[in-house]
Amino acid sequence: MVVEFGERAHAAQRWSARVSLASAGVAVLLPVGYAGAASVLLVGVIVGGTGLTAAAVWWVLTRRGAARAGAVALAVATPLTVLGFFDAANLLWLVLVSAALWALAVWTGRTALSSTGATPAPAMTEYETAPPLRPFLIMNPRSGGGKVGRFGLREKAERLGARVLLLDTGRHQDVAALARTAADDGADLLGVAGGDGTQALVAAVAAERGLPFLVISSGTRNHFAMDLGLDREDPAACLDALTDGVELHVDLGSAGGHPFVNNASFGAYAAVVQSPAYRDDKVRTTLELLPELLTHERGPLLTATATATDGTPVTVTGPQALLVSNNPYRTEDPAGLGFRERLDSGALGLLGVRVDSAAEAAGLLRGRQSAGLTVLTADEVTVDADRAEIEVGVDGEALVLPTPVRCRIEPGALRVRVPRNRPGVPAVKPPLDWRRLRKLAATVGRTAVARRGRPAG
Repeated sequence: MVVEFGERAHAAQRWSARVSLASAGVAVLLPVGYAGAASVLLVGVIVGGTGLTAAAVWWVLTRRGAARAGAVALAVATPLTVLGFFDAANLLWLVLVSAALWALAVWTGRTALSSTGATPAPAMTEYETAPPLRPFLIMNPRSGGGKVGRFGLREKAERLGARVLLLDTGRHQDVAALARTAADDGADLLGVAGGDGTQALVAAVAAERGLPFLVISSGTRNHFAMDLGLDREDPAACLDALTDGVELHVDLGSAGGHPFVNNASFGAYAAVVQSPAYRDDKVRTTLELLPELLTHERGPLLTATATATDGTPVTVTGPQALLVSNNPYRTEDPAGLGFRERLDSGALGLLGVRVDSAAEAAGLLRGRQSAGLTVLTADEVTVDADRAEIEVGVDGEALVLPTPVRCRIEPGALRVRVPRNRPGVPAVKPPLDWRRLRKLAATVGRTAVARRGRPAG
């Protein structure tokens, strides 16, 4: 039965590879066969239209008044004009069919490659520890639109033996001081139901005192909870860790001495969120401030220096945006953007964007091959500027820090207690490798993948 199942799996893998190659071939050959020499024009119109749309978006962000209105019109009109051109030439169906075939080729190709038996990245190590006896949880009743009350988090936590402190939303409270007081009073676990900024502050206290930390996914975005594999749809499930949980030893980042569990941002975004008007009208405030920030008429001129983990020294001069993350974000798979596969690699991620013209904005469509994009991992990143202080967004919290700002990472500094059963982080889809797909498609029988415990051969 096991052999039969294995044969079916291998056959499915081979046919996925074959369908991928066939779909890609037809997606390319169909326009050539139907449109002939006009297919070159078809490709040129698509590439030109895409580039012009990207340039128009850049002008929308960097212009005001009539120039911005014209750029908006161009950004909308360009793709509509391209579609109208294809429709008038009776080629629209051809473009849609080719696009669908290419999407099928990508999907089936990644399906075949993801089942090749390649060793996946190892999961974070789980440590068995005894349940806490005196857990202390801080809960923000407003976080995530009132998830604390909606999911009955306080009631469930107290039933499980935790002491819960509800923040007074009418006044500022120092959550780090509250956590330290609880630790002094004998708490053997600290936890937070709140946003990532609050999570980071209490996490730093837990790391400082050597206590386990509990994450409750009651924030708006819950990026840290997502990368820990927690259930973001049901925050109450996170509380199961109090009775049936394991520990993960994860890294903790810091920027200028301020802890972060996700990232620290510099440049345009960090400056925009400093505006008092941002919380009341995010879109209008962003559009009002971006033109001067993106063209360097306002804001600091940033310089980031780092040594990549492979030993290469890197300097990023004049970026409009910098993101330093606690472990690198995925960049290979568009569907995985915003995810971190691990939180215990001991390295920072650095993403820098510099665009000085509409042409360079269009060039960002090339992804990691773009000259305006810097992506690397490093042990430490130093961000300097042409002024004594700069705006920094630390896990979404707006700060102003003296320069230079040194971003560091403390490997394994944080003991995070999580439920034994949790959804997990979405698996990484491998990048397309046409050479490997050809080999898979040509294989016969069980040679497509390795037998369990044996090399393929």
